[in-house]
Amino acid sequence: MPQSSVRRAAGAIALFVAAGALGSMPLSSAYADPAPVNVTVNTKLGLATVADTALGVNHAIWDQELGTPAVSDLLGAAGVGMLRYPGGSYADIYHWQTHTAPGGYVAPNTDFDTFMAGAQRVGAQPMIIANYGTGTAQEAADWVRYANITKGYHANWWTIGNENYGNGHYGTAWEADDHADKSPKQYAEEVVAYSRAMKAVDPNIKVGAVLTTPANWPDGLVGAGDAGTWNQVVLSIAGPSIDFVDLHWYPGGNGEADSLTKPAQIDDIMFAAKDQIAKYAGSNSGRIGISLTETNVGVGQNTQPGALFLAQTYSGMLENGVFTVDWWDVHNGIGTVSTVGGQTDYGDFGMLSSGNCNADGVCQPPLNTPFAPYHALKLMHSFVHPGDQLIRAGTDNALVAAHAARRSNGDLTVLLVNMDPAASHAVKIAYDGYTPSSAAPTVESFLNGASGITSAQSGTAAAQTLAPYSLAVLTLHPATSPAGAPKAPGRPVASAITDRTATLTWPAAQAGVKYEVYRQVGARSEQLGETTGTSFTARNLTAGTRYTVNVVARDGSGRASWSSPPLTFTTGAAATSTCGIHFTDANDWGNGYVGNIDITNTGTAAINNWTLTFTWPTGYQSVGSGWNGTWTQTGATVRVTPADFNTNLAPGATTSVGFVASYNGPNILPIAFTLNGNLCSVS
Repeated sequence: MPQSSVRRAAGAIALFVAAGALGSMPLSSAYADPAPVNVTVNTKLGLATVADTALGVNHAIWDQELGTPAVSDLLGAAGVGMLRYPGGSYADIYHWQTHTAPGGYVAPNTDFDTFMAGAQRVGAQPMIIANYGTGTAQEAADWVRYANITKGYHANWWTIGNENYGNGHYGTAWEADDHADKSPKQYAEEVVAYSRAMKAVDPNIKVGAVLTTPANWPDGLVGAGDAGTWNQVVLSIAGPSIDFVDLHWYPGGNGEADSLTKPAQIDDIMFAAKDQIAKYAGSNSGRIGISLTETNVGVGQNTQPGALFLAQTYSGMLENGVFTVDWWDVHNGIGTVSTVGGQTDYGDFGMLSSGNCNADGVCQPPLNTPFAPYHALKLMHSFVHPGDQLIRAGTDNALVAAHAARRSNGDLTVLLVNMDPAASHAVKIAYDGYTPSSAAPTVESFLNGASGITSAQSGTAAAQTLAPYSLAVLTLHPATSPAGAPKAPGRPVASAITDRTATLTWPAAQAGVKYEVYRQVGARSEQLGETTGTSFTARNLTAGTRYTVNVVARDGSGRASWSSPPLTFTTGAAATSTCGIHFTDANDWGNGYVGNIDITNTGTAAINNWTLTFTWPTGYQSVGSGWNGTWTQTGATVRVTPADFNTNLAPGATTSVGFVASYNGPNILPIAFTLNGNLCSVS
């Protein structure tokens, strides 16, 4: 949970009705941008399938509205499929048997049975946090026994602890932890013990371990005496004993506009998280799922930035296969009051009003009045249903975002997000692999300052106008029935990956079809080839490059299947070369590190006046300074030329260069290096 919320919890827990009202919808005279935004929706580029737990929120034991019919019905109307309990950092001081949290406030009527009654009314599954900080594996096992054996609640999802990396091991402490050893090794070993004890009671439960989110503190830090970062150590020890990992994401931001740029990092964040799981969690790591059980926006928690951020974050995380995204939280309490996007924002991390007042006499709207993020969550319920396949969509304007999903009945939904607070934007929508009917689509919208969602049939499938600071969901029907189309191929896997090639194989869809292999290039599909078999070798690839591919089956009548689930892989460096590179990053401090590169002449001829070149994998990385050479960066491309003392490299000779790197997003290290244009091998 956000640390401002930890400090504020005692003042937010006693919820009461207070005077106030939601701001009315502004009568804006916003103009339409004369240059339409081009939107591409591509059904050939499939992403993840939506889980029934996809839309989630946190429910905390300090909230006296926990489980009430009024709140449960609001959450049910928003399609909430996951409810997390007992609430952030309180989980590491909470003892379920006595319903106590020493050092914290516990509201009346918030015990586990009350929570479960509310969850059942909502129609949501519980995500339960077992107490790691001040609890024991036996206490957790007893909770599983009570929940699933005694009461038959079928509580399947259990996380061991909350933000346990915040126990002081890295210098900052907000999470309770009574263990003398606060290292990731101790946490991981305890996770193994908890999992063993809990699954001895009910082997069907899913147990998750807490990780740090890539690009968020303390990602990249190595504590004193540790063998690696928190994630590396936890995954290496606990990987075989867990079913999922749990992330939190509070990206912050310097103002409204910057806060709304953060969801653009999600693809890279999730790539880095999955890469860590694959590297460190042992064999069969592909079975490990990912949950995001806390998130909130940096600015405008109750107003339109919160709504826009929620829609973008839920969509981006679900596209990447996260099985639940849980907003922090249902109620939280008034904070710093300000004006955001022309509306009063109460600095409240809850999506429903707590109905309380601050010391200056400023009061929130009445208890349980929905704030803007609640309406965004409800709109997400229209956008995605369990079983839908998210598909790639994109725009040519950074202020307008697009997401899309397809349904088994042939319908397509498109989520459009206008992050421009001042201007409307006309959009032109093109569809690849899908032909919508000519009927006007149903358009559900949530506007800045509105008290709810509006719905109407308006515009066309190809053209819409988005109001400033707005969300819109289009529901489209197909021009022709999808009946009879081939089944979708299974997820491909990659093998024999080199710097230039990769062999892709996939489970067959059905007999009598051909398979088309596509690469995702933004929302554009680039066909790599086709085959009647279930294997294909992609050639002429670029070294050190991330590729995401899909497979589509097509029958003899030209009907196409749904896209396969996506596969992402990265090509490597040259196996052999006349130059060799050894790259290391050291002394990472969370937003930068010291990098060292050893350059070796592995050929038979001298290399004179060399130039080393590499490209950063993301736009969040840069070189600040360097030594033993002249360092320059243009865009994402870095070049190093020699100093006067290391100009020439004789065969077998090595020179070392170094630099200080900085990053403000996921730190994905470069793989491919060239020396005088020749691709080097990397060790």
